[in-house]
Amino acid sequence: MRNERFNVDSVIEALKSCLPIEQEKVALHEPYFGGNEWKYVKECIDTGWVSSVGKYVDQFEQKLAEYTGVKRAVAVVNGTAALHVALKIAGVIKDDEVIVPTLTFIATTNAITYCGGIPHFADCEERTLGLDPYKLDVYLQEIAEVKTDGCFNKKTGRRIKAVLPMHTFGHPVDLDPLVEVCQKFKLELIEDAAESLGSFYKGRHTGNWGKLSTLSFNGNKTITTGGGGAILTNDEELGKMAKHITTTAKLPHKWDFYHDQVGFNYRLPNINAALGCAQLEQLPEFLAQKRILAERYIERFSSMHGMKIFRETNFSKSNYWLNVLLLESDYKQYRDTILEATNIAGIMTRPAWILMHKLSMFTSCPHMDLAVAENIEARLINIPSSVKLSKHRM
Repeated sequence: MRNERFNVDSVIEALKSCLPIEQEKVALHEPYFGGNEWKYVKECIDTGWVSSVGKYVDQFEQKLAEYTGVKRAVAVVNGTAALHVALKIAGVIKDDEVIVPTLTFIATTNAITYCGGIPHFADCEERTLGLDPYKLDVYLQEIAEVKTDGCFNKKTGRRIKAVLPMHTFGHPVDLDPLVEVCQKFKLELIEDAAESLGSFYKGRHTGNWGKLSTLSFNGNKTITTGGGGAILTNDEELGKMAKHITTTAKLPHKWDFYHDQVGFNYRLPNINAALGCAQLEQLPEFLAQKRILAERYIERFSSMHGMKIFRETNFSKSNYWLNVLLLESDYKQYRDTILEATNIAGIMTRPAWILMHKLSMFTSCPHMDLAVAENIEARLINIPSSVKLSKHRM
């Protein structure tokens, strides 16, 4: 099909054919509460244990660790706080550079600046939408110098301390070669798994490759605690440290308030953790329903010219947190037309985030060639992906 034959109405009809018939307006991603949410939250209210202490925080952390396969999970107020603490514990300090994909949500980049660090933007690859480990390897061979005390940017003189990949829209980054790059250049690996709860790389849950990793439970995530996040690690000592400094670094005592370092009041309230426990109980069903919706989209759009639904790689199993409609390069000029028409039709769609290196506060940050990310940004559209959307189709 030639470009001039493009018809946005066909895109709208294709989307509608995959969505509930009776629903006039369809959000991008809504939470679903169909389990013990009210029971557990009501218990918090009835007993008065609604704030920073209570049984549901411990239960939520334990259940998260069991599900993801890590040794320790620490629940915090949101995913950004989790990133901040993970970077701090990993040793990121003022003027350290942290390699981060330019195609990410701003929280990933903001957290680096909270530590006084400097984002160093990397390109992504189209097969995962995440950081490209092979391109990064070639780039670091050009600009990095490995010394006994770490990796340094030959152009800026600053230390490059860590790599912070993000599993974009739930699709795992190609982690094994990225681990090799980090080892080769003496870099800490910290996974931003905010969007990938329920996603697996080579049979193992995301978050198990980095020194630390983070999750988000915002209202639009696969499961939600209202707000909330978590730090994951397979290092027990780092887990203890994360718990300590996110609870104001207070030493346990019956009455004294003694804090042994500067900490953060990042504790997840018990009432939010109660919601999380109920949501985790339903996670397998949530993932099954999201996969049904993704497969429906994939089948329906397989006959559409100029576009496709983005699919998981052969080495990963995605949670399909947000489904992606990816236009072919020759059709990228229609992205905004589709966005406008679908939203007018009551189907919420959105583009990818504006690339981080284009934002005014980050334009002076170092970066590699970002051609792939720039190309993807111009062609990507997120489409409705709520759990409940798979349940009501005839």
